[in-house]
Amino acid sequence: MQAMIERGLSEEQRMMRDTIRGFVDDFVTPFMRKNWAKEWDMVPENRPSRELLEEAHKIGVRTLGIPEEFGGTPVDPATEVQTFAMVAEEISRGDSGLGDKLTQIWKISKLLQNIAPRHLQERWFPRIVEDPTFLLAHCLTEPRGASDRWLPYDVPEAMMHTRAVLKGDKWVLNGRKQFITNAYDAKLYVIYATTKPGAGMTQGTSSFLVPRDTPGLTIARCNETLGGRFMNNGEIVLEDCAVPKDHCLVENIALKRAGIYFRPGKIIVAAKNLGVGMAAFERTADYVQNYVQGGRILIKHQAVAIRLAEMATKLTAVRSLMNEAIRAVDSGAPDAEVLCVMVKMFASEEIFKVCQHAVELHGGNGIMLEFGIEKYLRDASLFLHRDATVDISRFKVVKAMFPHSAGIYAGPEQ
Repeated sequence: MQAMIERGLSEEQRMMRDTIRGFVDDFVTPFMRKNWAKEWDMVPENRPSRELLEEAHKIGVRTLGIPEEFGGTPVDPATEVQTFAMVAEEISRGDSGLGDKLTQIWKISKLLQNIAPRHLQERWFPRIVEDPTFLLAHCLTEPRGASDRWLPYDVPEAMMHTRAVLKGDKWVLNGRKQFITNAYDAKLYVIYATTKPGAGMTQGTSSFLVPRDTPGLTIARCNETLGGRFMNNGEIVLEDCAVPKDHCLVENIALKRAGIYFRPGKIIVAAKNLGVGMAAFERTADYVQNYVQGGRILIKHQAVAIRLAEMATKLTAVRSLMNEAIRAVDSGAPDAEVLCVMVKMFASEEIFKVCQHAVELHGGNGIMLEFGIEKYLRDASLFLHRDATVDISRFKVVKAMFPHSAGIYAGPEQ
């Protein structure tokens, strides 16, 4: 499996990977093992680890995606999706919550680099670079509209309930966003809202840059999730939240312009998922070669060997599809979007099975919190529901393959 991981990486990427792997092995993983009980602290402020972010900042991994002129870590544009995926996998091998925190910075920074006015880039990128605890949030999901928005539908019934109205020199936002990565701790938000009711999502949705301290923006709650608990998923409320007119990033066609975030984003989600699976496999492979049951080490039992082989095969299949999607995105291939959806969907199901095998191969130890194996199964379970559920992803694949005959799935019943 190691040969496949290395295949296709440049010497610079391998050096970056070695640096990040050392960071994960020497700092992140020991931190997680030592602080396993901290994950269950129900006071959200007690879970985020400044130490982890500061260490990630020291090696430059936190500022990937930020333009070099503002102090960001440079990435070769020709292979940046491959680099982001490689780094996301390695970080999530240590902890998927930390992976979630960091990848939002990368993805949103790339989005802002492409759609934000120059003066906003000059204002915010240096602040992100200077502050190791600076987190970003991308706010799309709402209480009455989540995975279905990923299709998307151009029918009024599917438009966002969050509204933005231009009043003088201010955009005034009202609505609610939930299930938002980093929302509880972020200092800067990209928020989507309807600005042209009845036009359909792709023609009437705008995006806005909203600082945390903007009057009218309230952090309503932290969502207590099953896994990834070192990232505080949150819910925000907007009540007459006014931002300057120039803080509208894209008016009406924001979802079309956000492709630079969504396509690589799905690959990065799959890569984080793969990192969880690789950690589960590595821990399990070590365990079955050292733990004795029935007078012999576990791997010598055929049932154990079969499961280990299945885990390795699933991980390799996910990596193969992910690499194909990466090549498609980096080369601008016409099938890039559907491949990104496929790998996100495929990884979420296969990695969950890998982690289930890991728990079961550890026997009673597998379900002990302090042993740390059950964490991988919990973390893997989140990927079945993020960036669209598995079934919504299947609908999107069918729509891409058969655009003229696939169902609409929304709007008035016929």
